[in-house]
Amino acid sequence: MKTVYHKADSRGHADHGWLNSYHTFSFANYQNKDRMNFGALRVLNDDTVSQGMGFGTHPHRDMEIISIPLEGDLEHKDSMGTTAVIKKGEIQVLSAGTGIMHSEYNKNKDEAVKFLQIWVFPKEVNVEPRYDQKSIKEGEKINGFQQILSPNKNDDGVWIHQDAWFNIANFKAGNGKNYMLNKKGNGVYAFVLKGSAKVGDRVLNERDGLGIWDTQSFNIEAVEDAEILLMEVPMELPSYLK
Repeated sequence: MKTVYHKADSRGHADHGWLNSYHTFSFANYQNKDRMNFGALRVLNDDTVSQGMGFGTHPHRDMEIISIPLEGDLEHKDSMGTTAVIKKGEIQVLSAGTGIMHSEYNKNKDEAVKFLQIWVFPKEVNVEPRYDQKSIKEGEKINGFQQILSPNKNDDGVWIHQDAWFNIANFKAGNGKNYMLNKKGNGVYAFVLKGSAKVGDRVLNERDGLGIWDTQSFNIEAVEDAEILLMEVPMELPSYLK
């Protein structure tokens, strides 16, 4: 089993006043040749957007973009005609494909919105753009893994154009479980949202990340009550990037 550890305070940081953002991987003005991606996982941004502020209309192409609100509500508009609000307990996916324009705003007047913005390289380019969002609160599991994303349209959660599986792991202190990878050649990036847990052989605290690959499984045990996002992705980049 191989691992790479990213301590929370080692992430890139940008404070734009209206946007406070931490970058696990190279993004915008934060460029680190050793932190470009984890396999097909290209971006993991931990964003806080101030009241009434947001990202103006901007383009994307050939990327699977996943948003997971942690606090507050985020309004989305795009060139497909979609207007939607996502909130804590939901997940949103935007398959940019051949090209799309979108904006994201915090329309709340009294609270900031905190959310994860995640980019995954698709396994093929020029797909038809697509939007989807689903509640993940209803399927919440304690002391287990809750699947929130997969490559399969009929599975739990949203789906994307990649052999990737995302799970939320919620464990009470002292509890744990073994995670079995879904596909050979994949790895898992574990990102702690709350609490602390031992993932494999390393104890992770809030906002720490650990990439794990070259294994079929690994164990998670909560040191204190913990919530962890597990992002399983192919470690080999798609052929169009080579």
